[in-house]
Amino acid sequence: MSSGKVLLGLLAGVAAGALLGVLFAPDKGSVTRKKITKKGEDFAEGLTEKFNEFADSVSEKFDEVKEKAGNMKSRAESVKSEA
Repeated sequence: MSSGKVLLGLLAGVAAGALLGVLFAPDKGSVTRKKITKKGEDFAEGLTEKFNEFADSVSEKFDEVKEKAGNMKSRAESVKSEA
């Protein structure tokens, strides 16, 4: 299992636990709704941050592969011209 899946599962579990904790808390409805909204915003912010990290990682890997492909093409062309 990849670390990304484990982290996503952990975040989902924490969010579900926090939501259940807020729902079963003995607060007024308006206070509970505010808490749910805050937890939702925090969760969305965390997911956005993790997605941005993932997108940056994919972009870096793509650039590495692109550079390697360019190097291989140059070597192939030089070998072809020598032949």
